[in-house]
Amino acid sequence: MAALTDDQITAALNDLPGWSGDASGLRKTFDRGDFVGAMGFVQQIGLEAERLFHHPDLAISYKRVDVTIVSHDQGGVTEQCVDLAKRIESRA
Repeated sequence: MAALTDDQITAALNDLPGWSGDASGLRKTFDRGDFVGAMGFVQQIGLEAERLFHHPDLAISYKRVDVTIVSHDQGGVTEQCVDLAKRIESRA
């Protein structure tokens, strides 16, 4: 799966409210209300990531979960990254 162009990434972001990104990755911070909410959300992300066998970078800070998605193998953002972002968004 090839890396997307800048124009393709920009177009994909139109369908991902609150997400930002460029060739270095798709990013969004989620506020889950408290630590338990953040941990539960991370678990949901993990299940979706395993289904796609595509794993995001996650950072947890109390109630906040920072998500970054990039394909290290392809050296950029791919359609699989966009699909994972959409799945994560549907869980938010």
